[in-house]
Formats: sequence, structure tokens, C-alpha cells
Amino acid sequence: MLTVDFDRLRVGRGTRFIDVGAGAGRHSYEALRRGAQVTALDLDEVELKGVQEMFDAMIEEGQVPPGATGETVVASILDLPYDDASFDTVLASEILEHVPEDEQGIAELSRILAPGGTLAVTVPRWLPERLCWALSDEYHANEGGHIRIYKADELRRKLEATGLVFTHRHHAHALHSPFWWLKCAVGVDREQHPLVRAYHRLLVWDMMRAPALTRTTEKALDPLIGKSVALYFTKPF
Repeated sequence: MLTVDFDRLRVGRGTRFIDVGAGAGRHSYEALRRGAQVTALDLDEVELKGVQEMFDAMIEEGQVPPGATGETVVASILDLPYDDASFDTVLASEILEHVPEDEQGIAELSRILAPGGTLAVTVPRWLPERLCWALSDEYHANEGGHIRIYKADELRRKLEATGLVFTHRHHAHALHSPFWWLKCAVGVDREQHPLVRAYHRLLVWDMMRAPALTRTTEKALDPLIGKSVALYFTKPF
């Protein structure tokens, strides 16, 4: 389940790509399939162990173009262990809403991006997120949880303040918003609630089968209730 458009990010063979806050690696795997030199960076060593194992399996099974590489690095967005202009493409998906010092993290993302490169940032969209917070304190008030709700224009201004040039915005995952509203309404830890289980089965079916009907429906609903907003930037030469 991808939140960003990899064609818009211009990820291909030889692209120096970093996924900051990679988590379980879903975006890193797509970059590797496209032939990039991929760095998956996160604070969670356990998650990254699984990502590295998947990288190795993908390469061994011939799912990766020649020359593509995948590595994992344990580090913080607040102090990225790279020289200036080290990457052609920088991605930070669903991470800044967790970071108290978000402007410091944004400055680091911009610093490691090469001139002419592309950067994408995704965060939970204001309205769906606002409803989740209203329905449940448990949804966000926990260690490592969401500490802020962004408005897209506010986040855009913070990124532009580092010298980046805004190029595009879209929304994603409209079908996931009602799922999280439902979880917040019944209790975020009640995974076995009949309604939660039924909706989860629908989402899994949709991701596995990708039927035209739900793809069309989600595309129509994304501008209205898309769970995430994705912002794209370039760095001037």
C-alpha cells in the first residue's frame, strides 16, 4: 500500500533513495524493485531487521534489477548521518506527526537532498485526523503517538522555508479513514470487535485484489476524506 507516486518522485535505476522513518519498509521495497540504491532509515531496530531480510530475499529471488542495493540504518530524523546533498530522492512518510522538533527534522530532510532532487512528505490529513482525536484520546495520547495535526498549507510553508520548491499535492487512502474512525469509536485496541474485523477484511481484500470498483471509489473519495496528504518538492540547483 503506497502513499506516494513513485513516478512523480522519479525513482529508477541508480536513484539514491532514502526512506526516513521507513517502518516496515513498504516504500523502500518499491524503490528497490525500481532499481534504486535504497536506504531504509528508522529508530526501530526490530522493524529494520525484517526490512533487511526482505531486501536480501528480493535480491536473491531476482525481483531486483542489476545494480540495485538495499541497506538499513538505525538513526533519527533529527540527526541524519549523511553529508549534504547525499540523496536524489528523500521520502518521509507518516513520521513528522510523531516528531516534537519537526522543523529540525524538516531541515535535515532538505539538507541531505541533492540539488535537482525530489522530496515527498506525507502526514495524516487534518479532517480525518481531527475526527480520530475527537473520538479517542487513546488514538494519539500514548508514547510515540501523534503529537500534532497538520494543515497542508502549514506543512508546505515549513518545507518551503528551507528553500524547497513545492510542486504537487494529493490525498490518499480514503477507504482507511472510516476504518480508523470506527476503531476510535469502539476502542483502538478492540481488534476483535465484529465491525472492526469486518472492515479490516474488506481492506485486506482490496489490497490483495485491487478491484477496479474500489480503486475508482477511493480515487473519487480521496479529495474528500483521504487519510493522508502527500506533498512533493524539488531542490533548486
